[in-house]
Order: sequence, then C-alpha cells, then structure tokens
Amino acid sequence: MAEGGGEKAGGSTPDVFISYASLDSAVAETACESLEKAGVTCWVAPRDVTPGAFYGDEIVHAIDASKAIVLILSQNAASSPHVLREVERAASKRHAVISLRIDKAPLPAGLEYFLNTSQWLDASSGDTVRALPKLVSAVQVAIQTSAVTPTGIPVGHAPLPAVSAQSAKRMALVAASVVSLALVGFAADRLWLSSHRAAATRGTTPVASSTVPVTAAPAIPEKSVAVLPFVDMSQKKDQEYFSDGLSEELIDRLAHSPDLKVIARTSSFQFKGSKDDVRTIGQKLGVANVLEGSVRTSGKTLRVTAQLINASDGSHRWSETYDRGIGDVFQVQDSIAAAVVSALKAAIAASTSPRYQSKSTDAYNAYLRGDYFLRKHNAQDTERALASFEEAIRLDSRYADAWVGVAYVYNERGLRGWMPSKEAYAEGRNAIDHALSIDPNSAEAYLVVAYLEENFAFDFEKGSAAFKRARELDPTSVEDSDIELWHAVAAGRLEESIAISRQVVQRNPLSASRLEDLAVVLWFANRLPEAERTFRHLLELDPNFARAHCELGEILLSEHRADAALAIMSEETDKGSKWCVADPLWSLGRRTEAEAILAEARAKHADTQALSIAESYALSGDKDEAFKWLNRAYDNRDTNLYVVGQDPMLENLRDDPRFAAFVQKMNLPK
Repeated sequence: MAEGGGEKAGGSTPDVFISYASLDSAVAETACESLEKAGVTCWVAPRDVTPGAFYGDEIVHAIDASKAIVLILSQNAASSPHVLREVERAASKRHAVISLRIDKAPLPAGLEYFLNTSQWLDASSGDTVRALPKLVSAVQVAIQTSAVTPTGIPVGHAPLPAVSAQSAKRMALVAASVVSLALVGFAADRLWLSSHRAAATRGTTPVASSTVPVTAAPAIPEKSVAVLPFVDMSQKKDQEYFSDGLSEELIDRLAHSPDLKVIARTSSFQFKGSKDDVRTIGQKLGVANVLEGSVRTSGKTLRVTAQLINASDGSHRWSETYDRGIGDVFQVQDSIAAAVVSALKAAIAASTSPRYQSKSTDAYNAYLRGDYFLRKHNAQDTERALASFEEAIRLDSRYADAWVGVAYVYNERGLRGWMPSKEAYAEGRNAIDHALSIDPNSAEAYLVVAYLEENFAFDFEKGSAAFKRARELDPTSVEDSDIELWHAVAAGRLEESIAISRQVVQRNPLSASRLEDLAVVLWFANRLPEAERTFRHLLELDPNFARAHCELGEILLSEHRADAALAIMSEETDKGSKWCVADPLWSLGRRTEAEAILAEARAKHADTQALSIAESYALSGDKDEAFKWLNRAYDNRDTNLYVVGQDPMLENLRDDPRFAAFVQKMNLPK
C-alpha cells in the first residue's frame, strides 16, 4: 500500500500519488523513479512522509493534492483495505486512476467497482520494465486533464479476470465489509496500526455516504509549548552550557504538567541558532506556544530574560526579566515555569522524586558542563563529560545527579564500544549505587540501573524491575527511554517495537538517536526502503552521528547494494567503527582486503566489538569463526547482544544448531 500522504517533500504539489501494498514496494519505487525521470513528480511513502507525522493525515492531503493516482495492482493490493481506501478516496475526488497490474490475481468486488472505468496497463507476465514507458505516457496524459478516465491514451483496457460463481459469492460478502471499512478510519496510521487503535476502528459506526469525509489535520493543542535553547549573552560567549542547562531544566519542570504538551529537548534544541520565525517553529514542532529567552552571567550575577510567544501570530503571552545572584538560578527556573503554566492556564505537579539541588554554584556549573558534553554523543566529549561530573562530585560529594551523570557516561562508552563492556558495567554500577545511597528515590538513577543491567549484564528481570520503579517515581523520566522498545525487539515482537519507536519519534521528531532506533527496528523487520530513508534523514540532522554510516551501509548490504554500502561506510566519522568497510568487501569478492581489515579490527577491538567481528565473519561465510566471536561477545558482555535473535547480519548462522543454543543461553525476555 502507498504508505502515507501529504504534499511532496519540499512543499511542492505532486503530480501523482503512488498507491501500493508494502510487499510491492520495489515495483512502486521503480515506477516512481521512471515517472520522475520523465519530469512527473510523485508522492510515495514512506519517502515523502515527514518523520513523526501522522500518516493518515498526510495520505489524505497527498491524494487530494495529486492530479492522478498510480495503483500497483496485485494480489497484495487486492487484499489490502488501505489500498481500497486510497482508490476510493481518489475516485471521490474524481482523480484519474492508472493501474499497473503485475499479476493475475482476481479482484474483490469493492476494488473492482472503483477500477472498472480506470486505465489499465498489463504487466502480469512479469515484465514490469517494458510496461513503464506506457505508464509514463498514460500518466502524462492523465495529469493534463481533469476527467476521471483519461482519454486518447494508446493503451487498451486489460480484461478483468474471470470469476467463478463461488468466488463471486465470496467476494460479494467480502466486498460488503471491505467497502464499509473503507468509509471509516481513513486517517489511521497505515504503517503501524497499534492494537488499541485497531480496536477503536472496529468499534466505529460506518458512515452512510459513499464518500470519505476529509480528515482535518490534528489540531495543535493550545496547552502545548516548545522551550527553545536560551541564548548565551555573556560577554565571552562561553556560557552556552549554562544557558542550555537552564533551558533543559525548564523543559523538565514543564513536563510535569499533566495537561501540558512539552516537546522533548532534542527536538526543540534543533532550532539553536535557527533563523526560522516562531510560527514556522511552532508548525514544525506541533505546538501553539514557544518559550525563548537569553541568559547573561557576570561574576556572581545572573540576568535571565524569558518570553512566551503565541506561535500562530507572534504575540507575547508573557515576558519577564530576572536580575538575581547566580545562586538563585533554581528559584528563577521555578518562577519561569510557574509563569508559563499560569499563562497557559495549565496545571503543574511537583515531581514525585524531587531532585537534590546543590548549594555549590561551582558544582552546579560543573554538572551542567558534564550534561552539555554528554549530549554530543562522541568519544572525546564523553571524556570531557566524565571529567566535569567528577569535578561536580569533588565539590559536592552528595550531588546525586552528578553520580547519575557518571553512570550515564559509562553506559554510553560501553554501548558505543569505546571501552570494554565489563568495565563500563562495573564503573557504571559503582556510580549509580552511590547515587541511590544519596537519593533512594531518584527516578533517573533507577532508569540508568535498567540500562546497565540489560545492556551489559543481560539481566532483563532486574532491568524491568528498575524501569518499573523509575516510572512509579516519576512517569516523565521514562517517556523517551528505549527500554520497552528493545524488550519488544529481543522478544521478537518487531511490529510492536516499530509502533513504540514511532510513538517516541512523534514526541521527539528531530532526535537523531530516536531516528536511529526506528531505522534499526525497521531494518530488523525487513522494511529496508523505510529503514534506509530514516537513516538518511538522521544523517541530514547529524552528519557525525556515531556509526550511522556503518549502520546505513549494512541496510544497503541487505538490499544487495554492496557498492553503495562501501561508499557510505567509507564516510563513517567514528574512528573506532571505520573497519565496517570489510563487510561490503566480502560481498564484492575483495576477500584479501576484507581479511586484512578484519585482522586489524581483531587486534584493536577484540574486547569492545566482538559482536561486530562475529557479524562480519557471518557475512563472509565462516561460521566457525563467527560462533567463536559470538561466544567471546557473550563473555565480554558485549552490548546489543540481546538483539541477536533478530540481527539480519547473522542470517547465515540461523540454520546451525549452535545458533539456537546461543539464543537460549541469552535468556531473552518473552
């Protein structure tokens, strides 16, 4: 099915909407490529879907805006209620429907009803490529006329397949229900309908009209806000960490409002230094209000200016300037948060696990520097983060948040292969145990416990208990975590993992980390074009994101595009991961080069990247070496090993009895 809708990327109106079942995505993409080479603009999902957007709304807008619809007609399409909805929608708008039939499967009566006057192109013999010039000609004529059935096209209608009496009776019964379903719930997200949304659709009463009403874009809630990073106005421009930290604290305080939608930090911080006006920012983030401001520090004095702006018209809802001592920063944060919720007539609740606020201004500054460097997600800056957090602890040994920061650093370093996993786990647990001894009700500390236990100890029971405790103490602390997502992956529930990941991306649409999660689970589910496009969008947001080029290359390998994989992997920015280029070299038959690169990787990364080495051996076809390194990864407590059961790079090992035994040893969650 054409998985999406809306205007073509870049804002222009598309000529045609491509409707297809997901199993026919390769044909749909080939057809789109041929059309666009001929100057016909296509809207095709998921390419033209804004990450995090609601698919149903974009589908409606795309079909309405298009001049024609191209249907990839097959057994898969015939059995898809989503394709039927798209065709019905196009017919209701009197758009031309050009069908490219790629097999001879009979059609249900509901779909046949909408297609009996449409243009047919027959590629059911399997030679789709030869039909593409005719498709281009048909579309070019169709988009120049407003008639439902294009005329003057030098192609005849393909005959409808003969249907037996028994099939006709069965199809009539099916069609009655399919047509009813086509009239309701059109805006449901067609890529990942969750069980509760599907249940809601089943309980909806079908409308009587044969035309699906236009589904309006979801209204932006009035009680919604994005906190932009406050601007560093200090004379030396060296207080960015402080202004960022203040902005982040405001996000955390506002997020505790039960009726206020607050955009996550990662997405709102994408607009640091942006020249976009507040209206554009509000539209991109889906909020009605924007909180912005500036921070100036000088010695022991602090000036904070904040203003709450209505994103629809740029008017001020509230503004204030605070001149205080630097030690009063927490009171300033509380005052701003209280003023915002008051202006929006929202409620705010105190955190169920109030955080310790150091009385040492220097310790607080050191903590903010640590948090600032940690969020850069590269090896060098995690070292700076660790030094800053440790400085905060030296200045205030009971600074629980600083101990949590140290634990986060070790989790990150172990996760990225920048230090041995066993060492990362030991150091991380030591730090988090200190944090909990100081503040046994720290939700953030329990969340880190969950990460450490599952990433490095493979203790999913203990990890789940810690995650549950964090949520009990402060539900907002786990909203953007990926623990539930990877539980679902480890258990093999890939559709559930995709649904969870999409929900997180909706809350945090510009987060490279969350897009990485989504791309990986799409890859695991063999949704390769979607996974590739998501990774490319990630790299647009953050070209230096660690391992992103390697992971995108692995997806290209899964698509049997070894040359493209080698090219993209050669651009990897993480020095410790650059050896991933060995993987496409196996496929390209350049085994001598691959073996030399892998030998160097074994020498340098045996204690940190044993799983990746095992994956490379699996790709090479050397099963014995692959299992040797897989077991070494287990002994090392190599992070990410808990997804071994779904890992596409280990496909060559799945028919070996040793693989089932290894998965059983992992004791993965059910």
